[in-house]
Amino acid sequence: MIQPDKIIIADDHPLFRQALLGTLKPKFSRARWFEAQTIAELEKHLHDHKDCDLVLLDLNIPGGHGFNNLVNIRQHFPQVPVIMISAHEDNDTITKAIELGASGFIPKSTPIDVIYQAIVAVIEGNVWLPPQYKAPAADTQSSDIAERVASLTQQQHRILMMFAEGMLNKQIAYDLNVSEATIKAHATAIFRKLNVRNRTQAVIAIGHLDISDNIDS
Repeated sequence: MIQPDKIIIADDHPLFRQALLGTLKPKFSRARWFEAQTIAELEKHLHDHKDCDLVLLDLNIPGGHGFNNLVNIRQHFPQVPVIMISAHEDNDTITKAIELGASGFIPKSTPIDVIYQAIVAVIEGNVWLPPQYKAPAADTQSSDIAERVASLTQQQHRILMMFAEGMLNKQIAYDLNVSEATIKAHATAIFRKLNVRNRTQAVIAIGHLDISDNIDS
């Protein structure tokens, strides 16, 4: 079996992270483990460790909106395989994750020993899906939006996520330590790439990559 050197767990639930670490660390004895509770922390780890062997990514991690973070990671760190982890395990969600570039999908109800098998499969270059999975028809609309989101730079993607949070240009400029004019310039580029006219349309567009469109609350 291939032994990974670096694995990132991106999940905001400390108990889940600790459960994974407690079980998987002895099995992957050579690996260095990095934990992220937010998208900002995950991005820092990815920048610092571009040779990472795997990212375990929670679908609902703070700072993200559904599958947009998966699309962003696959665009800017294509060499790093990503396994999506989620409390949701319906066929549509799993299908969308794989279509958008995930190498595997692990429901949080999965037993730890099976999670280990899934990680091994992905590290060895395979795609892992839950045994109960049945693929539905492809969602061409989501695929088109995903391609447009993937064309954004990392800074543009970060700003788009802030738009989705309802932040004003002034707030975004302050958080990113840039001018409002810079944010407006990024916004114009974002709207052009997404083929929309304003913030509202941009947020509606990326809504097609959000699990809320496919899963009842």
